[in-house]
Amino acid sequence: MLSSILRPATACLLLSVAFGASAGNKTYQDLELSGVLQEIPGPSPRCASQFGGTILGYGNSALLGRVTFLASDCITPSGTSYTFSDGRFMITTLTGELLFAAYSGQFVPTGEGTKYVFSNATFQITGGTGRYAKASGGGDLVGGEDMATGQGTIQLKGRILVK
Repeated sequence: MLSSILRPATACLLLSVAFGASAGNKTYQDLELSGVLQEIPGPSPRCASQFGGTILGYGNSALLGRVTFLASDCITPSGTSYTFSDGRFMITTLTGELLFAAYSGQFVPTGEGTKYVFSNATFQITGGTGRYAKASGGGDLVGGEDMATGQGTIQLKGRILVK
């Protein structure tokens, strides 16, 4: 009799574990975002260099839809290039959800006036709100900026895991 009760109980337990495991499996998705930006450089007490930038922009992503973003970083001159570090990125979707990321890299001159491009620039997703509350992932930052006007373009190319 005990055997006849244990079999269905064991089957139910194994079935619930299997459903729970399959529901918990999440996969990375491609994350690409293209946008335009405007950077406003200036004093920044949070930076060791005491200098940083605030970046405002908007763009589109197949995964996130239309977005706006706000970012800030620390800027340190390094010869003819600039290193940006301790970057904080916040992306806002049309539904009001936020995606947070950290970033760093360099600006290097293109040889065309005051135009610079990102070099060795990366981002790491650190979370967000709503469905992105426990998001992780990262990738590369591509783009550039005219240092005289602060206008530029940006692309995030990477992967995101929404948990």
